Amino acid sequence: MTRTAFLNRSAPPHIVTLVTISGLSALNMNLFLPSLPGIAAFYQADYALVQLAVSGYLAFTGLLQLVIGPLSDRYGRRPVMLASLAIFLVATALAPLAPTVESFLIIRMVQASVVSGMVLSRAIVRDMVDTDQAASMIGYVTMGMTLAPMIGPALGGVMDEVFGWQSTFVLLFVFGLGTFCLAWADLGETNHNRSASMLAQFGAYPELVRSRRFWGYTLTATFASGAFFSFLGGGPFVATEMLGMKPSELGFYFVFIALGYMAGNYLSGRFARQIGVNRMMITGCIIATLGMTLTLALFLAGLWHPLSFFGPIFFVGLGNGVTLPSANAGIVSVRPHLAGSASGLGGAMMIGGGAALSALAGAILSHDTGPYPLIAVMLASCCLGILATLYVIKVERSLANPAPTETGQA
Repeated sequence: MTRTAFLNRSAPPHIVTLVTISGLSALNMNLFLPSLPGIAAFYQADYALVQLAVSGYLAFTGLLQLVIGPLSDRYGRRPVMLASLAIFLVATALAPLAPTVESFLIIRMVQASVVSGMVLSRAIVRDMVDTDQAASMIGYVTMGMTLAPMIGPALGGVMDEVFGWQSTFVLLFVFGLGTFCLAWADLGETNHNRSASMLAQFGAYPELVRSRRFWGYTLTATFASGAFFSFLGGGPFVATEMLGMKPSELGFYFVFIALGYMAGNYLSGRFARQIGVNRMMITGCIIATLGMTLTLALFLAGLWHPLSFFGPIFFVGLGNGVTLPSANAGIVSVRPHLAGSASGLGGAMMIGGGAALSALAGAILSHDTGPYPLIAVMLASCCLGILATLYVIKVERSLANPAPTETGQA
């Protein structure tokens, strides 16, 4: 492993810095979630339109990842990260001032530049260590960053009730400024084998797309996280409109999925090197599926209570925490010389799928349907995650005796 030194720009970044920049990306996703119904009321807009602040944001982050990864492979991780954080700060400062819901949503899309924190932290880790160790280190990084989704919705809900929804963006700006300063002081460059041109990096995408292992890892990550993104898209509506919860209550109950995710990431950090990425992924997907099955059973039994919805969500978070570090390590390790591009392309597919599921969950929910469409989408996503992982395992086994035509596609 490459040696690090804290607050030394000539050395690779400390794990605290990677946790912080990844955490800001997560915080920007969920700090304002309890405010979605309030934002819709403020702009006198339909909830389905305001919900684009989640699903549209996810789609835009997916597109950005297609560019951020190759940019970092060409110009380095540090300059791309700092530029992205600067753009995020400008957009965050403008968000509370947006005069219309359309301008608010446009600014929200620009905020998506902060996704570089998640994309590049994975690539930086892969620059520093090998595959199984990368899964372990990514697990510890994401375990630390789960503090953001753990406290974010609860803090955002309280601030919404006391100061209004605009205050959440003021807080985001403060956190963002602190993160920018930390990255400036500590984020040393780790990409010492830069590509010759951006054209060469985009030309590498067909090499990744031809890899069956890349597809397997990416689909596993997509469906595993898809349950969570669906929850982000439809959960606030179920909580406030069907279960009668206040924003502050909703924020508190979000702690369940964050606690599960933290526990899962701890298990990944602790055991990924010994157990291996494939077995970690299948275990995590099964745990998440069992959690959503329990949710469905509780509602069908007539137990309409916040704990019936948020309690089993703990296991979705736990499953994702076990699955995603290994899936992400697999994505960036299929072609190590293309770690940034792989992280960007894989992340774009994962976020794009999440955006579609989030939009679907928000669109099909109504007072008449109850929570069942959201539960069905989340459960289906978990089951597809199991199938994708089984595909990866099948490809891995086939590599023991590869056919001549398949060796280049592994």
